[in-house]
Amino acid sequence: MNRKKLLVVLMASSVSLAATACTSNGASTPSSSPKATTPTTNSPAAKKITITTMKSINGDVPPQNAKAVQKINDKFNVDYQAALVPSGSYTEKLNVTLASGSLADATLLPSGELTDKYSKFAKQGAFLALDEYIKNYPSLKLVPDYVWDQFRVNGKVYAIPGYNPKFGFTVVVRKDWLDSLGLKAPTSYEELKQIALAFTKNDPDKNGKNDTYGLAIGKDINWPIPMGAYWDPDAWYHKDDKNRFIPGIVSNARKEMIQWFADLYKEGAMTKDFITLDWAATNKEFYSGKAGIFIGSPRGMSEQYMDGLLKIEPKAQFLPLDAFTAPDGSKGFTASRGFANMTVISAQAGKDPDKVKRILSMLDFSRNFYPNDQKNDKNKDFDFLYGGLGEGYDLTDGIGVAKPASITQGLVPATYLLDGVMVPSKDTDVDYPAMYKLPQLKELTAAISKQYTQLKFYQSPNYAVISPTEIAKGAEMKKYLLDEQSKMIAGVRPVSDWSKLVEEWKTKGGEAMITEINAGIKMKDAKEAWQ
Repeated sequence: MNRKKLLVVLMASSVSLAATACTSNGASTPSSSPKATTPTTNSPAAKKITITTMKSINGDVPPQNAKAVQKINDKFNVDYQAALVPSGSYTEKLNVTLASGSLADATLLPSGELTDKYSKFAKQGAFLALDEYIKNYPSLKLVPDYVWDQFRVNGKVYAIPGYNPKFGFTVVVRKDWLDSLGLKAPTSYEELKQIALAFTKNDPDKNGKNDTYGLAIGKDINWPIPMGAYWDPDAWYHKDDKNRFIPGIVSNARKEMIQWFADLYKEGAMTKDFITLDWAATNKEFYSGKAGIFIGSPRGMSEQYMDGLLKIEPKAQFLPLDAFTAPDGSKGFTASRGFANMTVISAQAGKDPDKVKRILSMLDFSRNFYPNDQKNDKNKDFDFLYGGLGEGYDLTDGIGVAKPASITQGLVPATYLLDGVMVPSKDTDVDYPAMYKLPQLKELTAAISKQYTQLKFYQSPNYAVISPTEIAKGAEMKKYLLDEQSKMIAGVRPVSDWSKLVEEWKTKGGEAMITEINAGIKMKDAKEAWQ
């Protein structure tokens, strides 16, 4: 799982009261314009419509026949049947569903499926083209053209992007462990390595037991710890000896990172069974107090996970790390593609225009942005989406904050709706720290937010380029690299095989992908892509 697929990392659910950020360059203009239905369609004149959906969810899956579902049925005059699938098994479920042709009316696809399943099945006619509907829904009009362009298959758009802000994650270190060992915040990978080793060998929690270690990490080398675009495996930042941009995952910077991981693994300073550990289990490594280095972000942090850690270690403190200065002098992270997932409507459902409009109205309703002064029971739409004051959320300084167990108890309608992430018109509309109840999360997210306002972000030049090879083989090729690089970390394959591994990848389609993507890249130097 790469960073783009991890946009809901650290969530107890794919739904959070945290709003996402958005900048708008204007939506594409459709050729025709059916009128949007009113979000609340429970008037006597509106017909009741059965709507089936499927989406992944992090953490415990809430019940299907829950109070929140009945609220959705009543509000939208639907028979809403939502299949919520644990994130760890979602890919398998999605594969089976697509292969059988038995799609739900609307399905949430992970962002990593853009160049694989989305493109493939859109071409096969499995999804409904949505161009004619886009301009009729406020949250869809906020999506920038460059994001829509990534979803075009033969000139048409077949999915609604779930917005993701340009920032992602940074490393978070247990500050109380640093203080306990008299260590300072690291500013380089070598310093971070030494801290990981100290957390492993020097009893940072002072309990007299050898029960802690450095870095929590899961299968597919997740999260890859890119403390700048220079080290990002997904960024096309470096060039090869032919002056062509290449993906970071085959760059010399990545080789150095794999050796860095291998050094930690040899010393027991990172998760021992990372090769088989899914993301939920990786979270538990950190939030159970075992590991001292993990990741954080202003949005989507799990209040429930953090509360669990604080019950074990009440004095735990957290320090987010700033981006490291790269060898070329750059400092900043890779900007996201601008979406976290995508909602597709089946071609079969598309035969009923009323159903399509109802789905899109519900989707648009769940993406509406509320400023802090409207995140309470005074705003009836917000109150509905998040389960009602006292049930789904409580108020902290007048702002709604999710109750720790409200999602798993099935009290939050936004959990069941396909895209429950708010879409503001611009990044500065969002006050992330205010969306958390725990003081530690408020402090942590405020610190990360401040860091991000002071950094530049790298717009990877491959985003706007379509590579047929990447579409056909990209996921398979990347999985091969991740498997082999994981072997190198674990000492099963030597890091000295790096050049051989890159050549293996090239013969599997990597060379063709490099050629195709560079043919579409206009810029000459990575420096041009910093914003």
